[in-house]
Amino acid sequence: MSTGRLHDVAPMYGGIRLIGGTSTPDLTQEISDYLKVSLSGRDIIQFPNENIFVRLHSSARGQDVYVIQTTSKPVNYNLMELLITLQTLKLDSAARVTAVIPYLCYSRSDKKDQPRVPITARLVADMIECAGAHRYITIDLHAGQIQGFFSIPGDVLTAYHMVSDYFATKLPQMTDPVIVTADFGFAKKGRNFAAKLNAPMAFVEKRRIGNDSTAEAMSVIGDVDGKDVIIVDDEVDTAGTVCEAAQIVRAHGAREVYLSFVHPVLSGPAFERLQAANFKEIVTTNTIPIPAENKLPNMTILSVAGLLGEANTIPIPAENKLPNMTILSVAGLLGEVIKRAHEGRSVGEMFNE
Repeated sequence: MSTGRLHDVAPMYGGIRLIGGTSTPDLTQEISDYLKVSLSGRDIIQFPNENIFVRLHSSARGQDVYVIQTTSKPVNYNLMELLITLQTLKLDSAARVTAVIPYLCYSRSDKKDQPRVPITARLVADMIECAGAHRYITIDLHAGQIQGFFSIPGDVLTAYHMVSDYFATKLPQMTDPVIVTADFGFAKKGRNFAAKLNAPMAFVEKRRIGNDSTAEAMSVIGDVDGKDVIIVDDEVDTAGTVCEAAQIVRAHGAREVYLSFVHPVLSGPAFERLQAANFKEIVTTNTIPIPAENKLPNMTILSVAGLLGEANTIPIPAENKLPNMTILSVAGLLGEVIKRAHEGRSVGEMFNE
């Protein structure tokens, strides 16, 4: 009788192998610890001409291999490193290769919304498949239709279960919480978040200007007066939109303002804007690594993605810029999905689906 442990169920393929790229070493090690499977050795070298070289320390022939690599900045380097690693495993005759990509780059380029522009998300999907991936695992794509760009099967996970579970523990401390989305494009996911917390919704009307990241927040649709607000989004890049949203809801009488998002892209002036915005708390995940100098002292990390509910406190240097950031680790979420995929068990059962 199976106990649900990794080695108690006969795998569909050979032994499991974990190979980490260079983009997110801490998360990769957490996944390794969760699965109790050591990381496989590899050499990843960038030559003076910026060409990337990958060499495995041992054969992956006939094995079930999971390559863990987020494609945050430097985006093009991390993407090429992933592709080259996938091809290395393909040529080494791995039985199955799964690309584990916590954050998928170019996901905003998902359609031709004006003449003479590419659909780069489709190109990235094609390259991942061509390089040798048999499957993919990722978290919270910017647009659901990107799943249709892949011809290989995959698991598109969401971190909203763990994030909403975290906020559920804070509800007793909050006053009439309201879920606010920074634009209408995120309304459906925001509604799911609100339903989980049994909270009402409001919306910030926003108009985007041109092809850059500039956006103008206009007004609030809904009631936030005298209430605590949780602004939710899938990713924050330069933080202009969410910080404008915070200003707007405060102008409409919001009490305390929280910010929740999955992918901490945090480019350019993001840290300075978030610091100045005076959020009560900023809650995000480690799909993209955040430099230690930008985290808060005694940062709280939920170490297994809310699945087990355990928390660890990690000391961070005192000279940090963000005094109020909580990072929820997706290691347990990804580790559990890897285990279930390896054993041929349902992933949907994790979420009662």
